[in-house]
Amino acid sequence: MAFVGGLAALPSVRGVTRGRCDARRSMAVVAAARSHRSTVTSGSRGTHVVRMAAAEPSDSAGANNVDAADASTVAPKLMKKVMLGVYILCWYAANILFNIYNKKLLKMFPLFTTVTLFQFLMGASVASFMWVSRLHAFQKPTMDEIKAIYPLAVAHLLGNMFTNLSLRQMAVSFTHTIKASEPLFSVVLGKIFVRGTSYHPAVYTSLLPIIAGVTLASVNEVSFNWVGFWTAMASNVSFQSRNVLSKKFMSSVALDDLNLFGWISILSFATLFPVAAIVDGLKWQSAFSSAAAAAGGGAPQLLGLLCMCGFLHFLYNQFSYVVLQRTSAVSHAVGNTMKRVAVIVSSVLVFHNPVTMQNKLGTAIAIAGVGLYSQVKNWKPKKKTE
Repeated sequence: MAFVGGLAALPSVRGVTRGRCDARRSMAVVAAARSHRSTVTSGSRGTHVVRMAAAEPSDSAGANNVDAADASTVAPKLMKKVMLGVYILCWYAANILFNIYNKKLLKMFPLFTTVTLFQFLMGASVASFMWVSRLHAFQKPTMDEIKAIYPLAVAHLLGNMFTNLSLRQMAVSFTHTIKASEPLFSVVLGKIFVRGTSYHPAVYTSLLPIIAGVTLASVNEVSFNWVGFWTAMASNVSFQSRNVLSKKFMSSVALDDLNLFGWISILSFATLFPVAAIVDGLKWQSAFSSAAAAAGGGAPQLLGLLCMCGFLHFLYNQFSYVVLQRTSAVSHAVGNTMKRVAVIVSSVLVFHNPVTMQNKLGTAIAIAGVGLYSQVKNWKPKKKTE
């Protein structure tokens, strides 16, 4: 068979004969061209024109090849930028919708612990569906990884529960204005709990407009409530504790983003369920009945709203991870700052909260401080010379 294959690769006798004839014909053409060229003076204008005309097609072909090569490299880069823009828009849209519908839900159904429980249930359910349907590879954590993840799950649980309580008590715009002070807690907790942490002086400077802006916005806030204020602050402490813990413990965890968030949701749900049963259990029936009546569509509409808020919570967290994978930490921080602006503005437009000029100015100063912090937080302090 190898021999037959070798024969098949060889040209036929007719092909060889034809090739020889073609070669002779080509040699005759070349000889004729040489004899013709000898009759033309080398300095004649016609000869130069002919040579230039003959050279032009090859030059244009080379240019076309370069353009094609450039197009082949530019198109994928452009597509990546377009897709990044789509992911950012989805991240913003999911977060805005979550805050709006979550506020509406908390007005009808004030059991914030149960609402938080449903959010973790939906996160765990969506992750489980993606694992079972093989839309995403399932990763089973080891016992050591679970031990590393569990403190993050507890901090995540507390951060979301405190945020929901704050949203129940105050306007969405004001809650997010207070939550803009997260960098302050990030610096303080990092300095206390992460050994060897030091910051550039510009980082400390960037905290001043954040503190001033939040204070200015709080003084004359119509929806101000001390419970809402302190729980928003407590959510900042919880979420920044989660970030500090992740720096300390996550180096030993080899889970991707969806698996990590899925397991955090599962652990958070398992931890919060007995607490919600004790705190809210006796109120579930009456709260569901009154909320179903307020929803207009009865129990199905209320359950649909609970599930939708939980799904949007899962969705905006996942898009946040997707954007973080495709950008630098600084770019993601800037995007997160602009996302907070979008949430504040959209909530004011939807709920028509009264906003004074002092509120606007304080919020703007705080957001500007957060933007400055996101730019300088990775600056390294100068080493002390002995």
